[in-house]
Amino acid sequence: MTPARLDLPIIPGATLQQPLLLMQPTYTYKTITAIQTTAPLKMTVPGHGLPGEWMTWAEGIQQGQGLNLDKATTVGRMTRVVDADTVEFNDINGQQLKASGGVLVYQLPVDLTGMGARVEIRGEGAPPIVLTLGDGLTVTGLGQLLIVLTTEQTAAITWTRGEWDLDLTYTDGRVERWLRGEVVVSSGGGCCHG
Repeated sequence: MTPARLDLPIIPGATLQQPLLLMQPTYTYKTITAIQTTAPLKMTVPGHGLPGEWMTWAEGIQQGQGLNLDKATTVGRMTRVVDADTVEFNDINGQQLKASGGVLVYQLPVDLTGMGARVEIRGEGAPPIVLTLGDGLTVTGLGQLLIVLTTEQTAAITWTRGEWDLDLTYTDGRVERWLRGEVVVSSGGGCCHG
């Protein structure tokens, strides 16, 4: 399996809390039987099987401006589970839509039960930062990990670019690299509206 790519932004002196959704490589397709004209938008997807907030794509929706997403080229939408047959998209106002049909597409979460996880963050000329379950890594749900670097750990970073990866150890001892990416260290910044 080729590891997925995700860059990791770090601001020295700030706590890093990076949630990760670990998805199985195959897709699941569930029929959308109704698209409600609500804000936020709700869809009826009988027996969808999503674990909670999860990334999804929609395909084949008729008259659904902007609802269809290409899973091969587009990041999915965060989808909230309302109940076993209903999902919600908080970022979409569906009051004016007359959309219908289509399928909800997603990748099932990886079951991390009994598995080991290890993150290694490397910067040129510096010793690596290694995180493991209970020491910087926490399982927060089905297929969900949280990376935490303390303010002390980020303040000690003196390099500006590096690499990181996430390895999972299965219960049979097999190790697979699931994620890799670039680490970009910056001073942060943002905007504020008053």
